[in-house]
Amino acid sequence: MDIKELLATLNPHQAAYVNLDLPDPQNGEYMLCVFHLLPGGKLNMLQAACEVSAESSTGTNFAVKTETPFSREMNSLVYKVDLEKNLVRIAYPRRLRDRGGNIQNIFTYIAGNIFWMKEINALKLLDVRFPPAMLEQYDGPSYTLDDMRKYLNVYDRPILWTIVKPKMWLTSAEYAEVAYDFRVGGGDFVKNDEPQADQDFCPYDKMVKHVAEAMAKAVKETGHKKVHSFNVSAADYDTMIKRCEMIRNSWMEKWSYAFLIDGTTAGRMAVQTLRRKYPDVFIHFHRAGHGAFTRPENPIGFTVLVLSKFARLAGTSWIHTGTAWVGKMAGTPDEDVTSAHNILQLVADGHFFHQSRGVIPETDDNFVKDIQQDITHHTVLQDDSRRGIKKCCPIISGGLNPTLLKPFIDVMWNIDFITTMGAGVHAHPGGTQKGAAALIQACEAYKEWIDIHEYAKTHEELAQAIMFFEKKDNKPTRHAERAESN
Repeated sequence: MDIKELLATLNPHQAAYVNLDLPDPQNGEYMLCVFHLLPGGKLNMLQAACEVSAESSTGTNFAVKTETPFSREMNSLVYKVDLEKNLVRIAYPRRLRDRGGNIQNIFTYIAGNIFWMKEINALKLLDVRFPPAMLEQYDGPSYTLDDMRKYLNVYDRPILWTIVKPKMWLTSAEYAEVAYDFRVGGGDFVKNDEPQADQDFCPYDKMVKHVAEAMAKAVKETGHKKVHSFNVSAADYDTMIKRCEMIRNSWMEKWSYAFLIDGTTAGRMAVQTLRRKYPDVFIHFHRAGHGAFTRPENPIGFTVLVLSKFARLAGTSWIHTGTAWVGKMAGTPDEDVTSAHNILQLVADGHFFHQSRGVIPETDDNFVKDIQQDITHHTVLQDDSRRGIKKCCPIISGGLNPTLLKPFIDVMWNIDFITTMGAGVHAHPGGTQKGAAALIQACEAYKEWIDIHEYAKTHEELAQAIMFFEKKDNKPTRHAERAESN
């Protein structure tokens, strides 16, 4: 059936949630979403789309007698259907949203009950566009990559992180020692792994104390600032805040620490609680668990792009966006790089929508200047954040090592990211310090436009890393064939 025939199949309840002649969906009154949808049961494509529209806004599966003229004005509307690609576009009145800047509230609508509807066989939220009046209700990041670069005095390369490995079973002193070795070797930043908490073999208070001591020692020896990201995810609010206060009271200086929150498992309210209670701290969104929703082969859920866009809206300083197939994690350059650019840039094109993070018109002379400066990697929105939502930094992690730094930069098209290497540093034949040195040397080779194999002739640590990681058995699965295609 064509679209006209499908319209004729709608009952009055379903017809209240569609308007294929919506005059101007991008007029600022609507938040726009694109779903991939496969209908289930006896419903056709448009009927299923209308049922999703109803469930994700004001309605249910039947028209109810308690509707009012005003409530009907708040109906979300299916405004475009692509029958060949099974794509549905829905416009949500922005006034449906909690005006307190509540990310959880949005997800409850557009990525909540609709995934459990038996009228669908597949439903994936692919992209979202926020109108300016809605952006104004949300915090956005307080501190950004620009602040981190200023603190570390690192401007001409990615920020270099590690995750201490093994991720568990080290004592607090052992953990701090590994972090110390990475920093003395030249690394910038160490993070807790996502499951690290208050285990008996590594008590949280001792871990914080020992990390602070070891970091101070590394700063003194190297003459360079260092940073640590502490996982503050916890069973309850009070414990989370207790951990935050423990870190703040550990005599580490401002900007030398970040609060890591497992945003998918701990919840978006935990992310926004940290952002609002600690506006002077970097907020690190670890996305553990996201694959259950974002993997392309999963027909139900949302994309990495959607997850990342909302993380920026919530006020996250940085979030993991994937290795674009260069590392060990699933993900494509189209998905991961698009996500990275959308959280970094002031204006960017997503899978379907052009998104401005500004709250004033893109034609405003001052905002045009901000856009131009942003494109050329100048710092924007730091002194005048009223014009838009500040940038969020992508974290690139999962199966990377010094030999894969340039391949990822080539895919990413810039150096505005944080790269996190775990085994890629600690598995170095010479240990963690030499693994960090090899990573620094790989950066130096890139900056000087020298092939790492040539650079390694005069840099022992990089030579050892290449010899180890380029062994056939040590290469990330599928990297070679993907690199060929790029």
